[in-house]
Amino acid sequence: MPEPTIAVLLPCYNEEAAIAQTVAGFRAALPSATIYVYDNNSRDRTVEVARDAGAVVRTERTQGKGAVVRRMFADVDADIYVMADGDATYDAASAPTLVQRMDDEQLDMVVGCRIGEAAAAYRRGHRLGNAMLTGMLARLFGRSFSDILSGYRVFSRRFVKSFPVLSVGFEIETEISVHALELKMPVAEIETPYFARPEGSVSKLSTYRDGWRILGTIATLYRIERPLWFFGAFGAALLLLAVVLAIPLAITYAQTGLVPRFPTAILVTGLTILAALCGFAGLILDTVVRGRREVRRLAYLAHPAPGSR
Repeated sequence: MPEPTIAVLLPCYNEEAAIAQTVAGFRAALPSATIYVYDNNSRDRTVEVARDAGAVVRTERTQGKGAVVRRMFADVDADIYVMADGDATYDAASAPTLVQRMDDEQLDMVVGCRIGEAAAAYRRGHRLGNAMLTGMLARLFGRSFSDILSGYRVFSRRFVKSFPVLSVGFEIETEISVHALELKMPVAEIETPYFARPEGSVSKLSTYRDGWRILGTIATLYRIERPLWFFGAFGAALLLLAVVLAIPLAITYAQTGLVPRFPTAILVTGLTILAALCGFAGLILDTVVRGRREVRRLAYLAHPAPGSR
């Protein structure tokens, strides 16, 4: 049986100080893999350094990590995909363990959960934000991962080729996690060291700005993937408000046979109609989502599982 082809995918933006070390690390850990560096409009020598280090260098002009991941998943053909960042913070030596776990258990994604080796590597604020987002995802979708924002992941071909990338920025990891949860893919997590950036390498992640964008992504994905619950919650809230406003009117009408607060009665009627519309919208969209999910599932099943070659 032929050995599976492995592609290492490294999205990069201004990583001149770290990309050579990253490429060398994955070259040593996975000698048979092809290492791709996708540059995202870097203003330093990232492209030259990556090419000199032996990587296949390509360019994505649309700014944002999500745009780069979309391009990588579309362009690169392999049996197993190893995705990491080009800043040398992820442990390249753990890659064979992640790949072996995927192949042995026929998984579609293995997440490298970060264990900070230095205080500067994994800041306390990022830990707190990650924990909050992880818990929120678990409440919304029923299950989650220990580290949903980890950029160190190994994918099967059928995961990559069935994943409709919609995100633009750093919220791409959240979308990847939701895709796996929605299709109920077999996945696993392995703890891996997480290191501080080399001197001269600067983080592009904005804790608050990207945190809000990730929260917005979760809300948007919940609206798209769970429309019945999303619109049903609005409908239930509107109906509850209508009932609260209608109780005094009903009591007055029972006692006097009159409706003295006619504008309130009109408001109650309008709220009830809106509640019904929200419910019907949720039902209709839920049917549409089920059809979309079936299409994604068929695209996913069109490729063999890892380890079944």
